[in-house]
Amino acid sequence: MRRALVLTSESARHPFRASLPPHVFARMGEVERCVPWHVRLGLTRADIQSAAATYCTGFVAVFTFFA
Repeated sequence: MRRALVLTSESARHPFRASLPPHVFARMGEVERCVPWHVRLGLTRADIQSAAATYCTGFVAVFTFFA
């Protein structure tokens, strides 16, 4: 039985990637559909506005304390 001298992928330069089987790289060329970050996290406009208001209030309070 003849075996290849190289059992890894030569195109993968990192040793871990070279040790992976070929089916792992089958979908490398496909591009994932980009979903906006607020949709992925399930945030509403009110959540974002509340976080921004809290951040701005905290910033003003700290700046006032140090100034």
